[in-house]
Amino acid sequence: MEKRDYYEVLEVSRDADSTTIKKSYRKLAIQYHPDKNPDDHEAEEKFKELGEAYEVLMDDDKRAAYDRFGHRAFSQGTGPSAGGGGFGGADPFDIFREVFSGGGGGGGSIFEEIFGGGGAGRAARAERRKRGSDLRYDLQITLEEVDQGVEKELKIERLVVCDGCKGSGASGGSSDVRGCPTCGGVGQVITSRGFFQVQQTCPDCNGSGETISNPCRDCSGEGRVDGSSRIKLKIPPGIMEGGRLRSVGHGDAGRQGGSAGDLYVVIHVKDHEVFERDDSDLFCEVPLPFTMAALGGELVVPTLGGKASIKIPAGTQTNTSFRLRDKGVPDLQTGRKGDLMVNVQIEVPVKLTKDQERILGEFAETVTEKNHPVGESFFEKAKRFFKGE
Repeated sequence: MEKRDYYEVLEVSRDADSTTIKKSYRKLAIQYHPDKNPDDHEAEEKFKELGEAYEVLMDDDKRAAYDRFGHRAFSQGTGPSAGGGGFGGADPFDIFREVFSGGGGGGGSIFEEIFGGGGAGRAARAERRKRGSDLRYDLQITLEEVDQGVEKELKIERLVVCDGCKGSGASGGSSDVRGCPTCGGVGQVITSRGFFQVQQTCPDCNGSGETISNPCRDCSGEGRVDGSSRIKLKIPPGIMEGGRLRSVGHGDAGRQGGSAGDLYVVIHVKDHEVFERDDSDLFCEVPLPFTMAALGGELVVPTLGGKASIKIPAGTQTNTSFRLRDKGVPDLQTGRKGDLMVNVQIEVPVKLTKDQERILGEFAETVTEKNHPVGESFFEKAKRFFKGE
């Protein structure tokens, strides 16, 4: 199925900045998160699609490549049999990396690397082709867990080492491995196309340079089977929405004894009922009784760690903000806690009793414009406006 445009997936314009992209991703990720949509395959696919789009558009280099070439910027060559460009399933950019790095440490020339030389480089490439895939896991945590840090146990569906062959791919775990007769153990085959020679991954050994004459029946010679594993992951205090943690060796097991890939855990922070977060600072709105706003007093407000008190001066107006130092969440790099900003909203009482109405009426009769400086200023401006001044 044809991939959708990444900007369309994240519902942003092509000139959207990183803040807009992050905000849209957060909203959509919460909407389609598997925890909120159990057994909904379509929602799961959209969630994965969101992660893929976000990873590209939040990286300046990847985004620039995508803007210029679209999805072709990240597609891999598929080999001549599939109508691709002749890279045999390998990353087409590998050849340029190897040219500029001297062939993966083999010390060979450009021509040796392209046309069959450079044994150390070939061995390194063969090991890369046996390496297991990296995996992604999306994990949702609470703001309280961001504040304190937490350890989570994750169940990961992955390819694991085959018990039948102990990962070798050979029946009974024997060392029934020999050099591939098609490529002579090189892992590459060279074909001529007119005046040019093209090096491709060997189709029989998939670039490993080895074949198994008696493959394991459990894994069909792969050395790995479908399975799962549980890991414990420590999440540091202060981690941000979209933060990634790497767990080395917990991706898919490698083919025929190759090294395992890595697991990347992407963090999503649940919306909080009371607090909004901006980096290490927190924000919240708290109702303030109008009597306390007028007379002053002590207001108890919530924090992530419990309760705190704020001294309210007499005559406090609505939308006044108070700062509580070190009541935010830790900074991921420094560990220093941010602040909590409390914005008060004056609450007017409803359903008054007769006595309360009488008392307030008597109070209103004694109030002058001097008691309402904000209102006095507004009405003075209004008078000038209507007089055309």
